[in-house]
Parts: sequence; structure tokens; C-alpha cells
Amino acid sequence: MDIFEHDESLRKKGFSIIAGIDEAGRGTLAGPVVAAAVVLREGERIDRLRDSKKVPEKEREYLFNKIHNASIDIGIGIVGSEEIDRVNILRATKLAMQQAVGNLSMTPDLLVIDAVSLAAMPIKQLSPIKGEDKSASVAAASIVAKCVRDNIMRDLHLQYPEYNFDRHKGYSTKEHLDMLKIYGPCAIHRKSFQRVMSLELPLSPP
Repeated sequence: MDIFEHDESLRKKGFSIIAGIDEAGRGTLAGPVVAAAVVLREGERIDRLRDSKKVPEKEREYLFNKIHNASIDIGIGIVGSEEIDRVNILRATKLAMQQAVGNLSMTPDLLVIDAVSLAAMPIKQLSPIKGEDKSASVAAASIVAKCVRDNIMRDLHLQYPEYNFDRHKGYSTKEHLDMLKIYGPCAIHRKSFQRVMSLELPLSPP
């Protein structure tokens, strides 16, 4: 079954408004975690739609536009690094997902969420492992969340240019870790993450 047939099989079971949900930035050392909820129009197919992690950056931007044209609703949720440090990354991820659903203009009758359940939401849910490889709606959400977050990190690069957030987007690349060793963490780094805490360097000015 391909990812579009998966969602079509759910519609045949009576679910007419299916919101796929995924996040970006859960494992980064800096910046927010971003979630997207995407309701694709029934019958729409987007060529080469797949998990955002398998898509080159320029193609992600192309698919992002295709998804907007093929969707009847999109919601975004954003939880910043301070809240992540306060509540932990799993809770922050779920909060971003809840925000994304809350920012939809319609109420879905089914949420398909990548490997996470949202107990606080009174909506029927499916939580398949590697949902972005199984559901077109989740794959679309993974692309949207990734593109939105990448744009946020490009904007944050203008505030903190020494870290090169525009290149690594806050992930724990060698370049990013080298900059952390030189400058220490800045205001958007996740101070509760071990790879940031272990540096034991003074905070740079915000």
C-alpha cells in the first residue's frame, strides 16, 4: 500500500477530515521544536512526497508549495528552547503538536501522528511508527514542519551569526559543536540537553 492509499483506506472507514501530524527539531541542540498538522484534499496526489529527512532542501521547498496547494487546512505549533528546558523535549513536542491541531480552522475526525499519542486531545488517533513512510498526510506534515523550522533558524542566524544556524539548523554537527566550544551556548540553546550542559562554558550575551 502506498502512502496515499493508506489515507484513502482511512477515508473509506468513515474518516473524512484526516490530519497528519509530525515535528521537526526534536533532536537539535538549539531553537524551537515545530509541529505541523496537515489535512490533504481528498484525491490529491503529490509526486515524490515522502519523509522530509529523505528529501534534499531545494526539493523540500518545492514539495512545501505543492502541499499548500493540495491541502484544505494546515496548522503550525512552535515551542521554544526555554519551554523545552522547562518541561522536557517530549512534553514540548506534544505541546507543539497540540498547538498545530488547535491552529487548524476545522476539527479533524482522525489524527495520524508519527509515533506519538496526544492524550490531552479528545480526537480519535493513530500513532504508527515511522508514520511519514506510511501516511501521505504525515509525510506532508513532516515537510511543512521542516520547512517552517528551517526558515526560523535562518532568521535566528541573523541574531546569532557566529553559530552558523543557517547551515546546520541547530543540529549537533561538528561545525555547530566547534562553535559551541568557542562561544558557549546562546539564548536559544537548550541548556537541559547533555551536549550543551557538558560544555560548562559561560553563556554568551543574548
